[in-house]
Amino acid sequence: MERHEQSGAMPGARFVDPKVLSRIGSLDLLARNVVDGFINGLHRAPHFGASIDFAEHRGYVPGDDIRRVDWRLYARTDKYFVKQYEADTNTNFAVLLDISKSMTFGSDGGVTKIDYARYLAACLAYMAHRQRDRVGIVTFDEEVVTYVPPSAKHFDVLLHTLDRAQPVRAGRLRAPLENIAEHFKRRSVVALISDLYEEPGEIVEAIKPYRFLGNDIMVFHVLDQAELDFPYREASRFQDLETGEEVPIVPESLRAQYRELIAAHIDALRTKFSEIRVDYTLVNTSRPLDDALFSYLANRERMMRVR
Repeated sequence: MERHEQSGAMPGARFVDPKVLSRIGSLDLLARNVVDGFINGLHRAPHFGASIDFAEHRGYVPGDDIRRVDWRLYARTDKYFVKQYEADTNTNFAVLLDISKSMTFGSDGGVTKIDYARYLAACLAYMAHRQRDRVGIVTFDEEVVTYVPPSAKHFDVLLHTLDRAQPVRAGRLRAPLENIAEHFKRRSVVALISDLYEEPGEIVEAIKPYRFLGNDIMVFHVLDQAELDFPYREASRFQDLETGEEVPIVPESLRAQYRELIAAHIDALRTKFSEIRVDYTLVNTSRPLDDALFSYLANRERMMRVR
């Protein structure tokens, strides 16, 4: 990732533009400014990593969220008690980051998918770390490359892992994710960030072990605008970034068919993930980062309401 030193912190709202983010040399600085600016811009910052398993009551003190007051208990005792939950500030959060070669793609001077994924992963991890959750990361291509287990002390290690992650090989989801799933037996919030260039059925099978172990799963499907629109005009040779194979293509004759195929792929993923209660978000790398962050927070709130 190209680095440009940035002197001083700027308002976080300016860092949601991917092209602005690409000029910030530090993922730590990036995450802190983006998240703090984003959260401060919300009318109310929801909990985004908290467990909702009830543990005990404690007496109400001024400043407590009144939504946690147990009103039924108040009706019986005429006293205010607040519901406490297990691991309210001690949840496991882990990023599963695809670093396969297809993630190096970027069009029209925009950020590459891997860089956008880095920004997103750093911001999600900072959100969790800010709430005193344990954070960890898995990077993978055709196999697991790096595993950093969730820990309260691993935020800096996670950032270092993101900074060093380099796509060099072809990718597969199912084998590496199945191999590492045994480390997620304790219920966690898990964010998969990938361009998901595999058959929807294979992708879902890769995720199922995490879901069956009781984890909350969110999938961020990272695609470049050109991968969605196929805007190319001139006939040329297109190269598969993972295999190196080149194919001559006349874009005009294939554009409509390509768009239908990518739309069908996205629809199939959305449907299949919904069936196993996995939250799916399509992330366009030309769009501001707060789109993805807001989707994440909205999904977390919905999970907490329906559990």
